[in-house]
Amino acid sequence: MKNLIFILAFIPTTLFAQQTLLDELNDQTNDTDYTFATFKSTRLGNGHTVETRNKNTLDFIFQHRFGSVSDGAYNLFGLDNASVRLALDYGITDRLSVSIGRNSVDKTMDSFLKYKVLRQSSGARNFPVTVTALANAAYRISPKGNASTDRLSYTYQLLIARKFAPGLSLQIMPTYVHKNAINTAVELASQDQFALGFGGRLKVTRSIALTAEYHANFNLGDYKTGNEFLPYHNSLCLGIDIETGGHVFQLLLTNAIGLNERAYITETQDDFFNGSIHLGFNVSRIFELKKNK
Repeated sequence: MKNLIFILAFIPTTLFAQQTLLDELNDQTNDTDYTFATFKSTRLGNGHTVETRNKNTLDFIFQHRFGSVSDGAYNLFGLDNASVRLALDYGITDRLSVSIGRNSVDKTMDSFLKYKVLRQSSGARNFPVTVTALANAAYRISPKGNASTDRLSYTYQLLIARKFAPGLSLQIMPTYVHKNAINTAVELASQDQFALGFGGRLKVTRSIALTAEYHANFNLGDYKTGNEFLPYHNSLCLGIDIETGGHVFQLLLTNAIGLNERAYITETQDDFFNGSIHLGFNVSRIFELKKNK
């Protein structure tokens, strides 16, 4: 049953992908220059960029967030605590990626399909932006108990980016998150939430770039702590991308510790501007499973 639900979550993206792929096949004979490397990584910070993995490429991703720096010296400013996500991303084609991962926060399993629908281009085919569609499903294992579809959530995003110059790229991310159920004993929120993300990358040296990412959630709810409910916060992430031999190491400051879309877009408990900031990083190791012709 769970596998069926995951598949149904991805059907809209897959159908859209087939249609747009046929459209672009008709343009292959034209003299068109496509924009490459709008971003250097498939991740902007917590969230995605428009980039997908190349065909037959497997990417092992390790995402790590420490505790809040406001925890003070006793917890070594957050370094004593950590949450992690391990994932495998695979390029089915140069424009279609699939992934499976696990986040230690709520012991969440997640999977997504990501398809680059349209590409920024000039020449015979002019298009101002790159558009990538993302469909994600997440299953929360914690608290331990019987399996239930109530633990499932789905996220649909359009990632729209433009490379304005070799060192400057900007992106917007309209987002819809659906939760199958809300536990009203610990959370006061809508099952259907809408957000708009903004982000960008500014290259400052040959190997270093600054990044920023913010998600404005229009339906933020509250979470219970002790005997009172406190508001969730919009997630903010500031980072430094360091290119090392074809790979990108990302050093981040963020108020989110959840590393799937449901968690960081709808359930961020910490306030970045009140000092609840987490140091983190993303690192990946890429394996080319088959030489592309």
